[in-house]
Amino acid sequence: MTSTHAFWLAGRQVTGETTFDVTSSWDGRLVGTVSVPTDAQVEEAVAAAYAARDEFAATPAHVRAAALDHVAKRLIERTEEIGQLISAENGKPIKWARGEVGRAASVFRWAAEEARRFNGGEAQRLDTDGGGEGRLALVRRFPKGVVLGIAPFNFPLNLCAHKIAPAIAAGAPIILKPAPATPLSGLVIGELLAETELPAGSWSILPVANDKMPALVQDERLPVISFTGSEKVGYAIMDSVPRKHCTLELGGNGAAVVLGDFSSDADLDWAANRIATFSNYQGGQSCISVQRVIVDAPVYDRLLPRIVAAVEAQVTGDPNDPKTDVGPLVSEDAAKRVESWVKEAVEAGAALLTGGDRDGASYAPTVLTDLPSDVTLAREEVFGPVLSVQKVHGEAEAFAAVNDSKYGLQAGVFTHDLQAAFRAHRALEVGGVVIGDVPSYRADQMPYGGAKQSGVGREGVRSAMEDYTYERVLVLTGLAL
Repeated sequence: MTSTHAFWLAGRQVTGETTFDVTSSWDGRLVGTVSVPTDAQVEEAVAAAYAARDEFAATPAHVRAAALDHVAKRLIERTEEIGQLISAENGKPIKWARGEVGRAASVFRWAAEEARRFNGGEAQRLDTDGGGEGRLALVRRFPKGVVLGIAPFNFPLNLCAHKIAPAIAAGAPIILKPAPATPLSGLVIGELLAETELPAGSWSILPVANDKMPALVQDERLPVISFTGSEKVGYAIMDSVPRKHCTLELGGNGAAVVLGDFSSDADLDWAANRIATFSNYQGGQSCISVQRVIVDAPVYDRLLPRIVAAVEAQVTGDPNDPKTDVGPLVSEDAAKRVESWVKEAVEAGAALLTGGDRDGASYAPTVLTDLPSDVTLAREEVFGPVLSVQKVHGEAEAFAAVNDSKYGLQAGVFTHDLQAAFRAHRALEVGGVVIGDVPSYRADQMPYGGAKQSGVGREGVRSAMEDYTYERVLVLTGLAL
């Protein structure tokens, strides 16, 4: 894992003039050295993608589908190798890293299926009014142009897959920028794409520095931007290019609601274990990890000790150990930020029930109650293994507490009441409501995205393909309908 990694420029592997090192946040070891594209190489990639856009849009569906199927198959074949790479560069426990490889494979598989059935066309009779006699409209979708995909560090393989796979399926060339902290997993996708018959200019994977992004964002040859990352950066991108199409998958402070009818011992054990697992998986570095737990008063006193016990049972330590549930954060600075937010909350009156300790880049799974509403932890996305538990009285108060946030990505509601489920779906200002489980559930084919400050547009293969394309109408005249 310590060799120099080339990048992918218009389908071929090349190197630049400088490099940077990728290190493990767990033990500081060198994971790999990555070659950095020069400005001229970035320009070459953009020019190649722009030149290939018509050819790629006209590529037969079976060619694109075969390439996507190939990547899915090869990901599964290389699961252990790639899982080890994700764990090394990201600090993610190996069991979660292996699961990420499987998810990325499913994204490419779904994209292959969508490539075969997307854009079949919709015929509309236009003789519903007198002026439309003999006319038929055929509606098809065509790519808007080259996609600039910007991926984050927390799912360094799967969120690259969510940029690349829908673009290929839709026939849109893509330039992918992986996160500087975790570029190696994204570069592996290039290895697999290079084994296919896709047009050379249809894809590039460029590990450029963040300070090079404004020029790419502004480039008129890249009319579609798909960004996953922080609220601040995402909206800065959108504000800087108001005439471009931007899909932004931003942050959240996911809430898990436990209503009073979810009250058996088995119910509460299930809720506690799911909450503990998914407030801490990926070190809490997931946009839909559990950060807020909102509990109806009738079950609060029985659930709270279960949550604390389940959190304390999370195994922390070496991400290479299959038994480890919680590894380090992506960097020591990230752990220090979480530490400072928890300290602020405790000094303001929050009760620390467990955790609260930092060791380098690792932060202990933490549970708080009585969180003041004005502290940073109550208002912002912690992106760490920290959750707060809040008592409420009844469904209406619970749903109001979920909505008392600038974010609205997903929410989980533990209830057996079907009517309550539909009320939650109507009332909660989020992009997705998960009933009977935490907000952290995501199937990669479903529409995924948020409301309010959690972003605009939707990921998920079909939804992303629609974002990357637009409808074009063909009107046929003089037909005997």
